[in-house]
Amino acid sequence: MIDRRAAFHALHRAGRPLLLPNAWDHASAAALAALGHPAIGTTSLGVAATAGLPDGAAATAGETLALARRLARLPVLLSVDVEAGFSDDPAEVAEYVAELAGLGVVGINLEDGRADGTLADTEITAAKVTAVKAAVPELFVNARSDTWWLAVDEPLPQTLARARAYRVAGADGIFVPGTVDLATLRVLTERIDAPVNALYQPGGPGLAELGAAGVARVSTGSLLFRAALGAALAAADAVRLGGPAAPAGLPSYAEVQALVPTAVTDGR
Repeated sequence: MIDRRAAFHALHRAGRPLLLPNAWDHASAAALAALGHPAIGTTSLGVAATAGLPDGAAATAGETLALARRLARLPVLLSVDVEAGFSDDPAEVAEYVAELAGLGVVGINLEDGRADGTLADTEITAAKVTAVKAAVPELFVNARSDTWWLAVDEPLPQTLARARAYRVAGADGIFVPGTVDLATLRVLTERIDAPVNALYQPGGPGLAELGAAGVARVSTGSLLFRAALGAALAAADAVRLGGPAAPAGLPSYAEVQALVPTAVTDGR
């Protein structure tokens, strides 16, 4: 297990970013693994929406754990989005994350944004990071700061201050979703002494540009889930209107069935 965690750490290289696609169920994760992605994350929005629950409201601890249990069978390194840890008690967060690690999870995202649109106190998130690292030292903790995501005043100094605190607490990486401005990312990657994770945004910089800014990891977040939902709606409209409803690259029934282990499908 330590070798798998070390392998995940090694994928984070400034200038040569790891593309971490985010899955929301077994089929999406298995399909991404089959494409050759060495590591996959989960998207909290996708997990929550498929369960009929709100994202970011600490409502999906059970669903997230159940999904991790299913995805742990896949031949891929798995990082799990745990929102803000589903608790403000660092000990409870650490206990939950240790359970994920016991399944084979090699990394987590832990965010400081709250459901009410405010940022948690830096000390609270830092205490959660410290507790998690004490419980599972080799786990890659990607501390996410939602300064840009929540459009706070003067996000750059706030982000740098939070990044320093999370690094002192033991965070292995810093995730700053909400900005893809290359000049800003260069400042962040130069001044944060850890791999910096950016969130890919359609129409924004590509992997090469983000890598040139020093980014070490690029996540797709909820993009793939929303793209799949959009494609489903478009196909339904096409059927209703009498147009073609099979987009290019549509997996066949047999291809989707093949994503499920035989031991599961035949009852063994």
